[in-house]
Amino acid sequence: MSDSTISRGFLGRKRPAPPANRVPPGQHLVSDFPVLSAGPTPRPNLDTWRLSLQHQGSLLGQWSWQEFQALTQTRIMVDIHCVTTWSKLDTRWEGVTIDTLLAAVGLSAAPTGFAMIHCDGGYTTNVPVADMVNGKAMVATRFDDAPLDPEHGGPARLLVPHLYFWKSAKWVRRIQFIEQDQPGFWEENGYHMYGDPWREQRYAGD
Repeated sequence: MSDSTISRGFLGRKRPAPPANRVPPGQHLVSDFPVLSAGPTPRPNLDTWRLSLQHQGSLLGQWSWQEFQALTQTRIMVDIHCVTTWSKLDTRWEGVTIDTLLAAVGLSAAPTGFAMIHCDGGYTTNVPVADMVNGKAMVATRFDDAPLDPEHGGPARLLVPHLYFWKSAKWVRRIQFIEQDQPGFWEENGYHMYGDPWREQRYAGD
């Protein structure tokens, strides 16, 4: 059957071609911001909210919401890529870089190894420290010039845009530096330990 006998509605609307070198293999562009969560959306009280930085079992530093807002804020524009195959380009975020947090506790260099990210609701994910420093990651509190919605991880989420978006953990509360890599929530359930979208590291074994 030739294409001329197939209606436009049957074929469906074609997606625009993604920009070269900006969309990883297996991804498609979206204009909205899909909401994906493993459980109910936490809504913490900012009066009691705290963010902690920890090395193994030792506390390096802790900030209330007011103290966190007083730290140097950084704005960035980045592309983000979800393991469920959507990508969103030129997203605008504001928050505190991991480099700024390390400097705030008096560390001139990050601990070696890995970080386990602990969040409200019990969610965790693991990220190599090398992927969080030198401007690669932040704790974001604003998106598109507005406070981050709870559905998207507000009041604060980790942002590691060069990895699949499950690594950018929502509702972050504690960043724990550890020596040996350990799986977080989705990693224990079959997701890749690293999650590079350009290598399509979606699941264990990819």
